[in-house]
Amino acid sequence: MTTAAAEYGVITEAGAIRFERLLPGPIERVWEYLVDPDKRRTWLADGPMDARAGGQFEYIWRNSELSDEVDPAPEKYAAYAEHRMKGHVIEADPPRRLVHSWDESGDTPNEVIFELAEMGDKVLFTLVHRRLSGRAGMLSVGAGWHAHLDILQARLEGRDPPPFWATHTRAEQEYERRIPAE
Repeated sequence: MTTAAAEYGVITEAGAIRFERLLPGPIERVWEYLVDPDKRRTWLADGPMDARAGGQFEYIWRNSELSDEVDPAPEKYAAYAEHRMKGHVIEADPPRRLVHSWDESGDTPNEVIFELAEMGDKVLFTLVHRRLSGRAGMLSVGAGWHAHLDILQARLEGRDPPPFWATHTRAEQEYERRIPAE
């Protein structure tokens, strides 16, 4: 897979989607955008993280605040105007790999894997979200990560980020075409 910002995630197995982006380095800078709440809140979610194996974290999403544009949540996501999730770090190998749980409310929590690899002055950022259930979850999560990664890339490149919900809506429509019906 190439790593242009407009690229979409790919299904790698049932319930798993993988994204790759080529980001400006150095790798330590990109790592900080994963684990430092002040940096993470600019592209994903606020909240504390103990970035060690077994450490706890809380994500606090306020997606409408990720860009300067007015960007209200679509009606079907209005309940997520502010959303919180707690989880734990499964594996941490700074600044190359971070694995954590996602949505521990069910019997089998999802798992998110972030891998960073140096490529000259760039960083290959790979994200895999596993154990998603159902097509609706794949569509929403795929579009969500797509929009968040567009924002991260813009931030790291020193550009104004695109609005989250507008990007999410467009991406969700594209994933609707790309992810086969069950």
